[in-house]
Amino acid sequence: MEKIVKIVGAGLAGTEAAYQLAKRGVKVKLYESKFLNPNPVQKTDQLAELVCSNTLRSRSKTNAVGILKSELEAFDSLIIKAAYANQIPGDDALAVDRLGFSQYITQAIAAEPNIELISEDVLTIDDENELTIIASGPLTTDNLKAEIQRLIGNQKLYFMDASAPIVEKASIDFSQVYLNSRHKTGDGEYICIPLNEEQFNDFHQLLITGEVVKPKDFEKEVFFRGCQPIEQMAKQGKKVLLNGPMSPNNLAMPNGEVPYAVVQLRQDNAIDTLYNFVGFQTNLKWPEQKRILKTLPGMANLEIVRFGVMHKNYYINSPKILNHRLQVMRKKNVFFAGQITGVEGYVESTALGVVAALGVLSVLNNKKLPKMPNTTVIGALTNYVTNEKLKKFNPMKANMGIVDRSGNDHSELYSYNQSVKDLTAYLEQIRDIIKPVN
Repeated sequence: MEKIVKIVGAGLAGTEAAYQLAKRGVKVKLYESKFLNPNPVQKTDQLAELVCSNTLRSRSKTNAVGILKSELEAFDSLIIKAAYANQIPGDDALAVDRLGFSQYITQAIAAEPNIELISEDVLTIDDENELTIIASGPLTTDNLKAEIQRLIGNQKLYFMDASAPIVEKASIDFSQVYLNSRHKTGDGEYICIPLNEEQFNDFHQLLITGEVVKPKDFEKEVFFRGCQPIEQMAKQGKKVLLNGPMSPNNLAMPNGEVPYAVVQLRQDNAIDTLYNFVGFQTNLKWPEQKRILKTLPGMANLEIVRFGVMHKNYYINSPKILNHRLQVMRKKNVFFAGQITGVEGYVESTALGVVAALGVLSVLNNKKLPKMPNTTVIGALTNYVTNEKLKKFNPMKANMGIVDRSGNDHSELYSYNQSVKDLTAYLEQIRDIIKPVN
């Protein structure tokens, strides 16, 4: 009897897992509920929609997320292929045209004969008879949340996440802004809004007094550190902004003068008509967003095409629930993948989509899946979310702090070379697992 794998959620992790399985001959039923019940932060009918930022962060091989991208390329990652196929200027960052990126993935999934895309809000998981990957992401529907609760018990956690406004480039007064690079090197691909000390202080005051959307059903506000709303950072102090999203470092104006503070905007689409505010995820009410942002130099006629929003993100207490295959320890037919496991970031979610697919392949091929080396970023992330010794489990992005660097050379470039070496050996080790399934 032909074995069919059920994947719940067609975001980054779900589509990646489906692709990894399908290209090895596994039949996949990929379920997506957004076509029936779109949520407020999803704006298109495409798969793998980028809700927050449009960047997959650094491409540098001396950076953990850059190394992670190279590791995913070794697995022929659909998400990474889509990103490079739809890359737009972003200096060191792998910025993408959101719509083109999602369309690429949607078309690839539709063209794969082993994948059946099903528009359905999954209500139940048959953990006895079906191999299932739950990749529902941070915006899991209420119906599925109840079913996950049944599967895992009282281990559910959450944090708050937010996205930044996207604006029309044509509405910006370029006589008051300038172009420069976000990092020391680059081609001046970011729009920079300079502020003097008085302007910064006035803007800071507007942020801390702006009216925000009040959470209705949250017991408390728990923000992931990498996605704090700009007004929340402002309330923590001016230095938080000046050392973070409004830092003037390496962003001198054409006359060589360095402003007191800088707001940056990054290109958001391929035809260069839309830009997003870098690091300005927000929960301010929409009229407040427009009022406050229009006080910035060059923004008097600003047209916002997508306002910033905040939403509740779910993730499970993975160290108590999952093994290194991302398999539920007490429900061997159920796997989890992506951000719901407790990783944070597009590339990280993709990586755990790959790991979940490997876990399923090991079951289908009746093979034991060895742990991926901790010298690789994928291995380190998987180890983090399945580490029972963690005293407190919080969402984690790719970083060198979780990677095994016990060798004599602790440099990032050494870590990249070590990753390539160890991942190559690992792929050879699991050759019988990743071969096409009979």
